[in-house]
Amino acid sequence: MAGGWTRDGAVQDQIDASIKDELARMKARKGPVGESLTHCADCEDPIPESRRLAVPGVKVCVDCARERDGARVARGGINRRGSKDSQLK
Repeated sequence: MAGGWTRDGAVQDQIDASIKDELARMKARKGPVGESLTHCADCEDPIPESRRLAVPGVKVCVDCARERDGARVARGGINRRGSKDSQLK
């Protein structure tokens, strides 16, 4: 399916490239390193041994990790086409 002046398959190529970029970004993201803490660095609650074994180098408890993850700012997508309608959104 071509859209406008593009060749057949161009839209799917854009989707594939976006997925490939996002996977590469996620793989490059570093996880916790070092020795796990026994107590949370934020709230001082004990970190269960099962969490310390599952996530080597963990520094915060599950509740604090959820709170931190919820505070992340959503990042915008990449405008590969550069079309005017996508720039106006």
